[in-house]
Amino acid sequence: MDKRKRVTIADIAKLAGVSKTTASMVLNGRASTFRIKDETRERVLAVAKEQNYSPNVHAKSLQAKRSDAIGLVIPDLTNFGFASISRELERLCREAGLQLFIACSEDNPDIEQQVVEGLVKRQVDGLIVASSKTDDEYYQNLTKQIPVLQLDRHIGQSSLPMVITDAAKVTAELICKTAESVEEFYYFGGQLELSPSRHRIAGFKLGLNRAGLDLDESWIRHHDYQTESGYMLMEQLHKELGRLPQALFTASYTLLEGVLRYLNEHNLLNALLNKEMRLVTFDNHDLLDCLPLNIDSIAQNSEELAKRSFQLIQLLMYSQNVSPTAFALDAKIRWRS
Repeated sequence: MDKRKRVTIADIAKLAGVSKTTASMVLNGRASTFRIKDETRERVLAVAKEQNYSPNVHAKSLQAKRSDAIGLVIPDLTNFGFASISRELERLCREAGLQLFIACSEDNPDIEQQVVEGLVKRQVDGLIVASSKTDDEYYQNLTKQIPVLQLDRHIGQSSLPMVITDAAKVTAELICKTAESVEEFYYFGGQLELSPSRHRIAGFKLGLNRAGLDLDESWIRHHDYQTESGYMLMEQLHKELGRLPQALFTASYTLLEGVLRYLNEHNLLNALLNKEMRLVTFDNHDLLDCLPLNIDSIAQNSEELAKRSFQLIQLLMYSQNVSPTAFALDAKIRWRS
């Protein structure tokens, strides 16, 4: 099998019968600057089109000292929230003539650093990251090369720019309203070292307090944000109680999926239909509008998260003095009950 060969400017020059310098000037849009004849310019462009010539992006990046590319690191592309943000960011980049490179960390700090280093090697001009790290030393050092923006999560008390959702505020509102009609309220969450976990559980506790329902620490259960964890936590709780809980909050849509899978497999969905169990969740999916289960959910503003992140990373890429650099955006409750 013949090895494919990329068409170069030298190839275009030879086929068009011009010098390499002339071909380069034409292909870089500088024909008029150097007074190259129209017929020569048209001949070079015709050959380039015929040969499906594409400019060497890396060479142009070295010349311009800019790649016109942004790196995005998220935990999982199958997560509906991150997928929605990624889709909107890609559109914004594309319309601005920028390339978005997306990499997944699997919520593993080592994998996260590996994919970040891969993006840096590809000379991205800025980095947007939903980090699983517990300190920001690595990213603080990286900011000496390129700007870094925290998305959806913030690392400890990091001073790095960030765009997140005000999860505590909206969670408290949802829990307070739901807790008015129950005497117990369980919580399924992910890794406590992640800022969204801390914000959501803070909102959960605040909501119970506002509703006048005293917290029993045994109501709070943690593992991670995988669907399998939602299933496991529901299975354990069901066996422990010998019944279903009166109310349950899942801190992510993925955990909700696991809970619903368990209820479905054990023919327990009627408990939701008959309102014997209240089920509410952080994160939203339009599929919930199609179910007869009346699950109230918190919908993050994915479009606004993407828009603010895009605007901020652009400012950071081209300016040293940007203020403010931290945004906590409101989310909305989708009431179905």
